[in-house]
Amino acid sequence: MSLDKPPGGDSPQPEKAPARPRLNSTGVWLILVMAVLLGFLWVSNQGPARDEITYSFFRQQLDEGNIADVEFVSGDQIYGEFKKAPTVRAPAPDSDADSKKTVEKQLNDNFSVVLIPLVGEELEKELRAKNVKIKAQRVTDSSFVLLAVYMVGTILVFAFIWMMFRRARDQFMGGGILGGFSKSPAKRYEIDGKPVTFADVAGLESVKHDLEEVVEFLKNPEKFQRLGGRVPKGVLLMGPPGTGKTLLARAVAGEAGVPFFSISGSEFIQMFVGVGASRVRDMFKTAKEASPSILFIDEIDAVGRVRGAGLGGGPDEREQTLNQILSEMDGFSQTESVIVLAATNRPDVLDPALLRPGRFDRHITVDRPNHKGRLAIFKVHVRDVPLADNVDLERLAGGTVGLTGADIRNLVNEAALWATRKGKDHVEMSDFEHARDRVLMGPKREEVLSGKEKRLTAIHESGHALLAWIVPGADRVHKVTIIPRGRSLGVTQLLPEEDRLNINESELHGRLCFVLGGRAAEKIVFEQYSAGAENDLAQATNLARRMVTAWGMSERLGPVAYRTSEEHPFLGKEIYEHREFSEHSARLIDEEVARILHAASDRAHKLLTEHRAELEKLADALEEHEVLDEKEIEEILGPSINKRAESNGRAIEVAPSDSTSPDVTPAESRDA
Repeated sequence: MSLDKPPGGDSPQPEKAPARPRLNSTGVWLILVMAVLLGFLWVSNQGPARDEITYSFFRQQLDEGNIADVEFVSGDQIYGEFKKAPTVRAPAPDSDADSKKTVEKQLNDNFSVVLIPLVGEELEKELRAKNVKIKAQRVTDSSFVLLAVYMVGTILVFAFIWMMFRRARDQFMGGGILGGFSKSPAKRYEIDGKPVTFADVAGLESVKHDLEEVVEFLKNPEKFQRLGGRVPKGVLLMGPPGTGKTLLARAVAGEAGVPFFSISGSEFIQMFVGVGASRVRDMFKTAKEASPSILFIDEIDAVGRVRGAGLGGGPDEREQTLNQILSEMDGFSQTESVIVLAATNRPDVLDPALLRPGRFDRHITVDRPNHKGRLAIFKVHVRDVPLADNVDLERLAGGTVGLTGADIRNLVNEAALWATRKGKDHVEMSDFEHARDRVLMGPKREEVLSGKEKRLTAIHESGHALLAWIVPGADRVHKVTIIPRGRSLGVTQLLPEEDRLNINESELHGRLCFVLGGRAAEKIVFEQYSAGAENDLAQATNLARRMVTAWGMSERLGPVAYRTSEEHPFLGKEIYEHREFSEHSARLIDEEVARILHAASDRAHKLLTEHRAELEKLADALEEHEVLDEKEIEEILGPSINKRAESNGRAIEVAPSDSTSPDVTPAESRDA
């Protein structure tokens, strides 16, 4: 269900025609004044049609006695009237500049002529001799009048536009010079048709159980108030992107059957100081008037970050908005049935005043789904997808450890699109495999490796795959490819099959050995390193540093956590980075990280040297076929030491990283 329109009701509803705006008396007077000014300008430019003639032609007509009267307009120009309109020879309209073709042209009765200098008195005598009537006109400067007319007209136009803009703003924005900005942009979604309920949210059973109490309070608040119970004013949903936090908020509203107001944290911040606080006041006022209701603030970390960490040294618009939110949440009375739900994937940067009891009393972690949850999510998203008989949702759920609900929805959609391109009537298991490879490893690139580069990539990926095959505790190898995908020239994909929240030291050392296997294979075969191991070195260094500083896996440093301060999340590390240990400890950390990485690299060199024949054999097959799956690798190398036991169906794997688990990826790649 989309938030863009209310669910249900397929038949279109008749829309009311918008009311036509009516002009008030002021607008009518402005239009009349503008019409009069335009008419005055038009009339002032009107007059008899006159032909401009040359002074020589004027003298010719004067000598012939064809001038009836003249009027001196200015010192060098006169207007006049012929007794009989003469005809002249003029160039033909369709002739070019070099053509001498002419036609006769009939002039108007009125004319104008520009006089040559020093002809005043002599010309007057000749006019009198020819009995021409002479008129004189006072020379006036009308530029001031025209300038005044234009200025008044311009002012009236701007006044009219301003009045119309103000009238429209007052009608549609609620009045005031900042009325439109101060209004809350929160969208209200009425519960009509088929609402979203907890049944539409697959998995997340513990999270839904925590939210059932909120739903019960909205349905029957007297039940809690009777015994003096206080339901949380605010519920904070924390978790990675795509885990369903927004969907859960809508499901709470659907279960309770109350109005649902939704807004993003970034919509509070504007260029005008104080607008965000005004919007917060209007939003809470609207929610209280519609109580019982739910107010959902998505991405609250955009406005709720810790205060006092900016470079300016004073309160800014974001901090004022946060202060207003804190004040409004404190202002709830015991009888107001308004629940504030908020979602964020950065709870570590939120202000402590926002997280304290009395505001956001309950913090609910919405984590990535486990195997059961992923299976339920797959079942939800394949409802409208025709599946073939060979599709095994259990296997897909087991092979997508670490994916969120949004990732699974994207995977199902990619499989359906791929099957459509192939002209199939049903989506098969191979389509889901293709979609999973596309999501985890990236789309295929147009480049095709050949020659020495293809051999180098095959050796690199074979080193990864062989060590994952023979080092105890590694994840199961699912596929190895040297077809360029995404930003990588080759990929070794590991496929964990069960959820796991912890890992021990020996498994981490095995992981480091696997990560550095591609680089070690290049050194053994080609006796030199390449730039393709950049991503491997970055992953290995990060993992080794966490082993030393966060997990206490160093005998020299002991059980001490060496972490940098995270109290100022807005300042870059270049500006501010407070370390809670000395320079001597930092040097020891670097030495221990280097020692662990050197040990893992030496172990990878030793194992690959002992299995050089298997490495060459696997690289030859990979160079020939470009893609090898688990069964094909087993035919080349034999059974893996990490092969999943059929009796209990368990294999070692690593869950996505959080504060307690290591940061590992399901694939190792050779950089492009």
